[in-house]
Amino acid sequence: MIAAHNPPWWIRLLSVYFPDWLVSATVLASAAPIALLFHRTFMRMVRRLIGQQHIFVQSLISRVFGATRFALVLAGVALVLPIVPLSGATALLIAEGLVICLVLLVGWAAITAIELAGDFYVRRFRIDVSDNLLARKHLTQVRVLRRVGETIVAMITVAVALMTVPQVRQFGVSLIASAGAAGILVGLAARPILTNLIAGVQIAITQPIRIGDAVVVENEWGWIEEITGTYVVIKIWDWRRLVVPISYFLEKPFQNWTRMSSEIIVAVLLWVDYATPIGHVREKLTDIVKNSKLWDGRVVNMQVTDASDRSIQIRALASARNSQDVWDLRCEIREKLIAFLRETCPDALPKQRTEVGGLAAADLAEPSRPKSLAKAGKRPHR
Repeated sequence: MIAAHNPPWWIRLLSVYFPDWLVSATVLASAAPIALLFHRTFMRMVRRLIGQQHIFVQSLISRVFGATRFALVLAGVALVLPIVPLSGATALLIAEGLVICLVLLVGWAAITAIELAGDFYVRRFRIDVSDNLLARKHLTQVRVLRRVGETIVAMITVAVALMTVPQVRQFGVSLIASAGAAGILVGLAARPILTNLIAGVQIAITQPIRIGDAVVVENEWGWIEEITGTYVVIKIWDWRRLVVPISYFLEKPFQNWTRMSSEIIVAVLLWVDYATPIGHVREKLTDIVKNSKLWDGRVVNMQVTDASDRSIQIRALASARNSQDVWDLRCEIREKLIAFLRETCPDALPKQRTEVGGLAAADLAEPSRPKSLAKAGKRPHR
């Protein structure tokens, strides 16, 4: 777009009394409010015609409100640009700026469309229920793919915008094709970002983790709180946040407690004496678990899993609905079993036995007395 060689009469009239730059700036600036007024009037008419019944269309209009307003402003400026009294170089510079704005507008609209599609897809699933495995699966896929898509659209938009300017066109080409020395530098600088983007796509498809999964990462236990295109935020049990690169979950091992289902079996390990009545402890475990609100009614069992020269190890098993209930149920079982052993079976607690010269430590607690002195109730002479 360049300036017209034969401007309208009113432009020529204004140019007689005012400088060309002032006339051009006034005409170009006046196009923006006119476009905004037309946009507001048009949007009001569309909303009245649609009504409140079509929620999707109303949401779409709200999301693209800013993009359409910006588009009309660009259109208004582009329409009046050929009639303003500007030199060819100045008009060409403004035209290039309008093209760049148009490219950015298209990228903005594409990102808005991706966000809107993701939001409406996720609305079909509820994550605030106990059995939310399918909902978390789709939520993770949508969030990761949306972030990856937005990043790709942003990179392409910036590259195309640079390609519209001849002076920096090579940078735009390098950003897309990674050609030449500048492209190699850009590619090396963008390698971690591209690695995480590819890892994000793999995680969205294979889903080793999902939003809300209970995981153990770097010896820290918590829940997957957020998955972005480059990193994952884990909410630790004490409310700290552990941030790790998204590629971590494809390169290093970790524990996922809710990979297939939210139900988990809790294990409580106790070291007790050989004299422990295992049957009574097993009955007590069953009574504790059945009276607990945290038990899901599926698994309860106790076994002797190890034995040493001093004590034996018992393992109490029970199942719970989710990872939070597992932790609370584990603590409840441990506390009540220890209290039961201390109160009813004190001999079941681990002991340290020592034998010296064929006598047990208990026999050495009080020196033996001669039988004759014991009967006479006398103490031996020292």
